[in-house]
Amino acid sequence: MTYFRNFFSNRASSVFLVFTVLFAFFSFFSPEHRFIRPENLGILMAEGSEFCIVVLGVGLLMICGEFDLSIGSILVFCSYIFIRLFQAGMNLFIVWLIVLVLGAAIGFLNGIITVKGYIPSFITTLGMMMFWRGITLLMSEGFAAAFDRELSPGFTSLLTGTVAKTVPVQAIWFVAIALLLGFLLHSHKFGNWVYATGGNLSAARAMGIRTDRVKIICFLIVGTLCGFVGMMQVVRVSSFFSRAGDGWELKAIAASVVGGTALMGGRGSMTGIFLGALIISIIENALVMLRITYFWTYMVFGFVIITSVILRTSIERSRLSR
Repeated sequence: MTYFRNFFSNRASSVFLVFTVLFAFFSFFSPEHRFIRPENLGILMAEGSEFCIVVLGVGLLMICGEFDLSIGSILVFCSYIFIRLFQAGMNLFIVWLIVLVLGAAIGFLNGIITVKGYIPSFITTLGMMMFWRGITLLMSEGFAAAFDRELSPGFTSLLTGTVAKTVPVQAIWFVAIALLLGFLLHSHKFGNWVYATGGNLSAARAMGIRTDRVKIICFLIVGTLCGFVGMMQVVRVSSFFSRAGDGWELKAIAASVVGGTALMGGRGSMTGIFLGALIISIIENALVMLRITYFWTYMVFGFVIITSVILRTSIERSRLSR
């Protein structure tokens, strides 16, 4: 509870300010206030939450001092395996478990290669990004495949249904996973290990922390979330497409940075990561509402990243000078 009581005295306060300003701006300037209409907020909570869920894992990994550039490729490969097992007639709840294990296994492999091969995670996951994307394109031949939502209404509702006929289940999953990872990061000894590993690797090892294991677990979490979201996307759009997750890698890192996560590791919070993911999601959604060409998205992302970091740095310097 101390973490939440001190919310407005840490980095997340400036992130919350950026989020509030952007939300108010888009709400006011979108044509006919379409941004805050219930139907658009429903779309934002459904589609945006899928990306945000992956960001939670990426942010945790960054606090641990590592990167994962392969998230989009893991996601699309898991999506492909999901649709193939569905086409084979396998029970979808069993498929769900298989794909989660597959995502975890790929994340585990990323971690093992990084820590046991003494390879920077940037290089490891850059190679894996190309590897898994290439395998998916080769196996699927670049074609889409349909998913029939009516064959398993219960499974469909679990991943893409609604609560009280208004709140998308994806948003519930996003909040639930954020709370779980927030508990691990801020109220469990594992979180202390993550901060120590990312902050000072040598000191963490001297304290007896199994830093390799901590990093591998963080990679495993990212892979699991990618597999989960990959299935969620297939169910929502009722099809598999081979370009799913394309470009998510840098956006996820950007969301974590906007949320106050240090690129060098050791600093960040789950609240900040949560808000950073929302900021990136609302920017994409709002630019559509403003009928601005999508290519402007990258310019806006760059501006928001730089502005938010400058704002956060200014607030921290002001607080330290008191």
